[in-house]
Amino acid sequence: MRIGFYTNYSKETAEFAHEVGFTSLQLSAWPGSALDANTTTDAELAEIRRDLDSKNIQISALGYYPNYLHPDDHEREAAQAYLPKVMNLASRLGVEVVATFAGQDPRLNVEENIPAFKELFSRYCDLAEKSNVKIALENCPMINVVTMKGNNIAYSPEIWDVIFDAVPSDRLGLEFDPSHLVWQGIDYCQAIKDYASKVFHVHAKDMEIDRKILARSGILGRSFAPKKGLDRRWWRARAPGWGEVDWPKFISAVIVSGYQGNLDIEHEDDVFASMQTIHSIRSEADVVSNYSQERAGLRLGYNTLSKLIVT
Repeated sequence: MRIGFYTNYSKETAEFAHEVGFTSLQLSAWPGSALDANTTTDAELAEIRRDLDSKNIQISALGYYPNYLHPDDHEREAAQAYLPKVMNLASRLGVEVVATFAGQDPRLNVEENIPAFKELFSRYCDLAEKSNVKIALENCPMINVVTMKGNNIAYSPEIWDVIFDAVPSDRLGLEFDPSHLVWQGIDYCQAIKDYASKVFHVHAKDMEIDRKILARSGILGRSFAPKKGLDRRWWRARAPGWGEVDWPKFISAVIVSGYQGNLDIEHEDDVFASMQTIHSIRSEADVVSNYSQERAGLRLGYNTLSKLIVT
């Protein structure tokens, strides 16, 4: 199992990864990123591959996380049209996993979103079969802290059962991130063992719980708190080793589950990110572009994980 992080590719980032000891990268494939599925040429892909191969760095997965069920027609249609291009890009790169969201129309409850999800992802899984890639759904609810509505239905084991029953394809699985299960109160170690055959990629992110805020505001969170960074109110993402995830226990569960992939840090730590200028955060594309440039959290996360994994 290799240790890496999710980032937008650049030669400087690859050099930093190599210098620290990372041997895996999950690469952003959003429009406008270095791996833009609309514009990146085979020659550019070959150059990226040569650079990473020379540093013994694997590409574990490509990442693209829009809302495919968005109520806005333009945004929904653009997202739906782009994912097949990302799958093709992964195939051209020889990358097996494309990580994404299931999406959600926030005007509807989870159950009401299932028919649209089934219709769309049944087609995507057929394309994934032809492209020889797998689709990994990240388990982040993407809760809007103002409206308390989510943009991704694939956030709990109860829902995973329904999703995998609706689309019974071996091309559809999970990008498993324990941090999102921590604040939901879900047993993340049991969950990864229960869904072992469906775990295609693993994110390493920790989760800090502010019990003082929780005790005063309750699980729905503060209604009048100033927005800062990614703003998780009584919970906030941290670098591995700086939150409540029991990393020896979790990595043991990952090993017991039989997972054969890599472990990639998804850096969303506002504590370390405050050390540098963080620009506007409007989407997951902005998260990876800004937070993955902050080095301290990545170094400290690597220090935590490297003591627990023999690569």
